[in-house]
Amino acid sequence: MPPRGPRQKKRSPPSNPRLEVAAPQNELTISGCIIELAQLRHTPAGVPVLNFRIAHASEQIEAGLPRKVECELQAVSLGQAAILLRGAKPGDGVRLTGFLAAKSAQSKQPVLHVEQIDFLEGMNHGV
Repeated sequence: MPPRGPRQKKRSPPSNPRLEVAAPQNELTISGCIIELAQLRHTPAGVPVLNFRIAHASEQIEAGLPRKVECELQAVSLGQAAILLRGAKPGDGVRLTGFLAAKSAQSKQPVLHVEQIDFLEGMNHGV
């Protein structure tokens, strides 16, 4: 058997310095009013799903100046969150926490996937 040379260390693939600095984050908390609420449905696996839209209005400070902000956002809740939201109605104030994902493989429009819902009493958030 011929003598072996020194063992060489396996090289790891080059790393991406941006990913090493901080892990990607995707969490959004927004308050607003429910403006549209679909019927509760179930996935083929039996998981409750509820699609809805919220309207948000606030004043934010941008570059040291006040700015009026208004937007509408599509949202979806699954499981217990969908069951909780089933009793809501348009005009109800909510604070939602979740993550953004593309609507589908064909549409890259953002949809908020709601993981936590807080109902806000007596607030219409200017909508």
